[in-house]
Amino acid sequence: MGKKTIIWFSRISLFIIYFWFGALKVAGISPAEKLVEHLYEATLHKTLRLDTFSFYFGFIECALGLVWLFPAFTTWAFYALILHLITTFLPTVFLPNDTWQFIFTPTLIGQYIIKNLALLSTAWFIREAYTVELKIQHESL
Repeated sequence: MGKKTIIWFSRISLFIIYFWFGALKVAGISPAEKLVEHLYEATLHKTLRLDTFSFYFGFIECALGLVWLFPAFTTWAFYALILHLITTFLPTVFLPNDTWQFIFTPTLIGQYIIKNLALLSTAWFIREAYTVELKIQHESL
């Protein structure tokens, strides 16, 4: 399998994950809704309504998924993904009862969050490959 095929498979994978999970939040049927609600209560409950927060959080996830399909936006998508992942890791700090059984033993929700590191490594791979491609194109001019 060629490098370009692997990169496109990675892009499509990020699109599917972000768009699908975001769409579930927008529709109000995400299995992560309870976790989102607990995080909301621990952080933003005084500034924004929960339904508004969930809708926009899901909408942003959908948009982030779509952006991965356009290579010209790779750098933007990478940094947006990092910001998103920071928010997804917040429950490990603000909601320890939801995310940890005891030290170094995550709950199922905690495992779900920690696996997001695989999304980061995939995005980083795409970004680095894109940067190298741009550099080669620039040098060939």
